[in-house]
Order: sequence, then structure tokens, then C-alpha cells
Amino acid sequence: MSERVLLAGCGDVGLRVAHRLLARGDEVWALRRQPPVDDDSGVHWLCGDLTHADSLHVLPAGITQLVYLPTPDRRDEAAYRATFIDGLRYVLDALSGAALQRVLFVSSSAVYGEHGGDWVDESTPAAPCGFNGKVLLDAEQWLASQSVTSITLRLAGLYGPGQLQLLDRLRTEQVRVPRRTKHWANRIHTDDAASAIVHLLQLADPLPLYLGTDDTPLPLDVLYDALAQLIGVDPPQDGPTPAAIGSKRLSNARLRGSGFAPRWPDSREGYAAVLDSSFT
Repeated sequence: MSERVLLAGCGDVGLRVAHRLLARGDEVWALRRQPPVDDDSGVHWLCGDLTHADSLHVLPAGITQLVYLPTPDRRDEAAYRATFIDGLRYVLDALSGAALQRVLFVSSSAVYGEHGGDWVDESTPAAPCGFNGKVLLDAEQWLASQSVTSITLRLAGLYGPGQLQLLDRLRTEQVRVPRRTKHWANRIHTDDAASAIVHLLQLADPLPLYLGTDDTPLPLDVLYDALAQLIGVDPPQDGPTPAAIGSKRLSNARLRGSGFAPRWPDSREGYAAVLDSSFT
């Protein structure tokens, strides 16, 4: 049976989700502050602002699944709270009714904080370092208290076509990497993130929380050295550990156990494929 899905916020990952949902026969609406003018993909575009409840009158009736994956317009705590807490409440209020069966909230591994390089999974207590993780954790907890069935997907660091700023910084020698202290990096390709979202939407009996990451956590220097070699530049020099980003190795065992397998299990291979496609 096809679903009527609303994507609240629809950037790069959202577009990839939309195309996969359309391919399986679902009807898809996407809400953005500035929808594209011309798009013949089949997505029903809606113009609205999640942080302003009075703009959400455009939402259609009969939505059965909501994917909440917005991007704040500023990187500060007020913008995050307006987007991830107030906005989520406004959308659920606007969709109130018997039709809505499932909400998938796209969160971040930033909720975990520092773990000294230890393995982290869904049972690990959240202890965010920064305001972004704290706000996302508040939003997760609020959503879990609601009556609608909900799933939270905590994504690792995203990369993919159009998200190669790290490579630009490596080329211009703006990157430093800790070499005396091992600091672990966790990544997921944008295609795999989108596929994981669609996979979780169609599970018959999902668990409330999943980690979205590839199979291969890497020490930051190992990853950055591999990327530098890919683009033919010198490895980055030694530097401090990243601020407010804890060192940890994320496990995707629960997501894999649900039947999902990433196309790009190692970000080194994923980055190489993105670079190859950018030159074809």
C-alpha cells in the first residue's frame, strides 16, 4: 500500500529520500522555505517555514508518514531550538488526526559527546558536548513522549556529491589533524543516509532508535591522509583535536540487523567514488 509522506525540510538528503519514495509508489510532499520553481520529478512542493506555525496551513490532509529533517538557517542555539523543537511541535499540531502513523526524526550522533574512542551504540547514554547535540536530544525526548509511533535516526557525519568542502580545505591547507592523540571519525554517504531513512519507514515493527553510520570508523588522521592522497596533496599537518566533537566509534549493528546494508561501507571508497563521478 502506498503512503502519503511529508518531508519537513528537504535539502540534499531529503531530495534523495523523495526520489526513492516516488520510485516505490508513494505520494510525496516536501516543505521548504524556498521550493524550486521548476521540478517535474513528481514531488508536491510546499512553501512554508517550520518556525512559523501560521505558515503551515499549506500542509495537506491525510499524511501517513512524516520525515523531519530540516536545516536551521543559522548555527546557534536559538535557531536550533526554533527549528528542531518548536518546528517539530508545530508540524505535529498541523498534522493532528488519525492518518499520521509514523514519524521519523533525523538526529545526529552529536548527542553522544566524548567517549574516548570507545564503541557507541543505541544503548550508550547520550551526553552531548555542544548546544546542537543538546537541542537534538531534547527534541528526541519530546517526540518519544508523543502518542504517534516515532523513530529517531542519529546520523554520523555526511559526505557525498555537493558536500566536499573538506576536500577543498585539504587542497588549501586549511586542515590540521591530531596525530599524537587518536581521534575517531564516523561517516555516512548521503545516498546511504537516504536509503536508511526509506528502509526504516517501511519496517513493519521498527525500534525507536537507530544509528546511521557506515561500517568503518577511522582515526581522523587515517581518513584525512587517505583523502589527501586521493586529491594529490600533502597530508595535513598535526593539530589539535576538533572542538566539541567527541572521539567515539559508532556501531551500525542495529541498523544492519534490521536488514539494511550501506552501499559505501568505508568512507574512503565512498569519497573515491564521489570524486570519480565528479569528473565524468
